[in-house]
Amino acid sequence: MNIQEIVKILIDSGIEPNEANIEVKMLIEHFADYSVKDIIMGKKLESSKLEIVKEKAELRAKTRQPIQHIIGFAHFMDEKFIVNKDVLIPRDETEILVRKAVELINQNNFKMALDVGTGSGCIACMVAKYTDCQIIGLDISRDALNTALDNASRLNLFNKAIFRKSDVFSNVKPGESFDIIISNPPYIPPSEKANIQMEVKFDPELALYTSDEKGLEFYEKISQGAPSILNKGGYLLFELGIDQAKDVEQIMLNNGFKEIEIIKDLAGIDRVIAGKI
Repeated sequence: MNIQEIVKILIDSGIEPNEANIEVKMLIEHFADYSVKDIIMGKKLESSKLEIVKEKAELRAKTRQPIQHIIGFAHFMDEKFIVNKDVLIPRDETEILVRKAVELINQNNFKMALDVGTGSGCIACMVAKYTDCQIIGLDISRDALNTALDNASRLNLFNKAIFRKSDVFSNVKPGESFDIIISNPPYIPPSEKANIQMEVKFDPELALYTSDEKGLEFYEKISQGAPSILNKGGYLLFELGIDQAKDVEQIMLNNGFKEIEIIKDLAGIDRVIAGKI
C-alpha cells in the first residue's frame, strides 16, 4: 500500500481527485506526523503509520464522514479550530463575513460585538484576534459553546471572546448594547434536507435548517431584534444562502437598516450582506 493507492480509495468512493489528494495529505500530517516537506523530500513513511492512514481513508470512503471530523479540527483563516458533531464545520465562504466585520470594526474603532449562533466560535475568535473588540458569542447549544470555549482558550482569547447560552437574543442582558452584530444563521429550508450533500448531514441540524420554507426565519428574528441592542451607527452582518440576498435585503430595510451592501464570493454568488442602523 502506498500513498497513491490510499488516494484511489477516496476517488473510488466518489470524492473529486484534487480533493482526495488534499484529504490524504491531511490524514498523513495528522496521523503520521508526516509533513508536505517530508513528501517532497521523499522521506519514507513507516508502514505502521501508513496503515493507520489507510484505515482513516477507508472510514472516510465508507461513511462519507467529513475529513475534519476524522482528524478533529478544521482550518479557518490560518488557524486550527476544534470541530465535532456539535458544531458546523467552518467554510471558506465564512471568511468573507469575518473579513468584512473586521474591516468595519477597525474603520469605526468599535469596541463591542455580538456573534449570533457562534457554533465552533470561529467567527468570534477571528474577530477577537484581528480587532481590539470584545465579542460575545451566543448559541442555543451548550455542547457547541463548550467547543467554542475550547477554541478561544487554544488561541489565548480568554477576555476578548466570551460565550453565552442564548436563543437568539434571549440572554442578552438588560442595558447591553453592541456596535456590530454578526451571524451565519441556519438558512437551509427543510424541503432541501433530502438533497443535501452527504458530508453536510454530519453537521448539527440546529445549525443548518430553518422551520420556514424560504430559509429566512433567523434573518427575520435577528433583523427584528437587532435595532434595540445596536448602538447608533452600528452594523448588522449576515452570511447568505444562495439566492437569498434580495429577500434578506428587504427584511433588513423593513427593520430600519440602510446603506445595504452585498458582497459576492469568488464564484460570484451573493454571500454576505451588511446594513447600518
